[in-house]
Amino acid sequence: MKRIGIFYGSNTGTTADVARRIAEKLGVASADVHDVSDTAPSRLGDYDLIVLGSSTWGSGDLEEDLYDFLDGAEVLDLKGKEIAIFGTGDQTMADTFCNAVGEIYRRMKRTGATMVGSFPADMYNFDHSSAGTPLEMVGLCLDEVNRPEITDRRIAEWVDLIKKS
Repeated sequence: MKRIGIFYGSNTGTTADVARRIAEKLGVASADVHDVSDTAPSRLGDYDLIVLGSSTWGSGDLEEDLYDFLDGAEVLDLKGKEIAIFGTGDQTMADTFCNAVGEIYRRMKRTGATMVGSFPADMYNFDHSSAGTPLEMVGLCLDEVNRPEITDRRIAEWVDLIKKS
């Protein structure tokens, strides 16, 4: 059985809440759910499946604690590990919807890990995202501001997908 760790950055608590909901669906203990503000990037190596999450801020920026965390994480050798990414955003920010997901993906590919968990975002309306297109995003994108009613179903479907990886 894969050892799963969830790592997230959250300013307002929304992404932390989503991380806990994902953990519950995956059967991950709270001790394996980590706020990156007080977690060393080296902890990523403790897990077989690494789930990383961030909110998207301003003009498409990562949650502030993710910058230092990813600086340390992207130089790790994570060959043999899998990484799945999730993020929260606001589809009314049509040119940057869930850009943080795309940034995490870009930086974590450098680790040699296998990236898993691509997922459609066709239920949202946006013009551009560095995380992909509505038909295929590099991870799970959620909009808790405008479409919270679809979040639980999207989490369940995504979790089923990454469990099979």
